[in-house]
Amino acid sequence: MVNMTESRDTMSGKSVRLRGKNQVTIPTDVVEQLDLKEGEQFEVSVENGHIVLIPVITIEKDQAWFWTEEWQKGEREADEDIKAGRVKSFKNAEEAIKWLDSDEAVSWANEDK
Repeated sequence: MVNMTESRDTMSGKSVRLRGKNQVTIPTDVVEQLDLKEGEQFEVSVENGHIVLIPVITIEKDQAWFWTEEWQKGEREADEDIKAGRVKSFKNAEEAIKWLDSDEAVSWANEDK
């Protein structure tokens, strides 16, 4: 019989005890390994009879647009364009605006990428 009140190392990790108010202390080495900080949030689920804690970050509502699939797709495309040299540089805003109004900009935008 296993004494459930003792901490012990196991093959899958360390044992912890459920305390008052359903609290569990995450072992220090796990906290350090994952660089967790006090106040961080976790997604909690049960998978095959196991409790799973996944660290999550909270994104402020006014920043959520950046993390939409559509926006991230555009970010990936922009990164690919930069790596492939499909970018145009300008010395100042006036030069950029002048170029945007040019026929060159229209043909450049319509090129196959």
